[in-house]
Amino acid sequence: MVIENDIRNKLQSALQPEHLEVINESNNHSVPPGSESHFKVVIVSNEFSNKQLVARHRLINKILAEELAGSIHALALHTLTPEEWAATGTAPASPPCMGGGKVTG
Repeated sequence: MVIENDIRNKLQSALQPEHLEVINESNNHSVPPGSESHFKVVIVSNEFSNKQLVARHRLINKILAEELAGSIHALALHTLTPEEWAATGTAPASPPCMGGGKVTG
């Protein structure tokens, strides 16, 4: 949980979110048990107001540049303003893994 905690701490510090979920989804992929390589982040912050989706993602990527240059293989981002979050209250579920040796029926 080292990388997961680093992600959480950096985003909390930089964006002061109203809501933050950092979910390690590595177990859904073809990686060794205990891996920290695939994450989903749901973050609600006023910092996203008046920013396009690409700008929001670039901001997160800049904050997490060190982690992204290291062992993170995949990072699913759901970046919302408080108003957007109030309207939905949820982020979409991640799709099932189809690569890395996964067998599909």
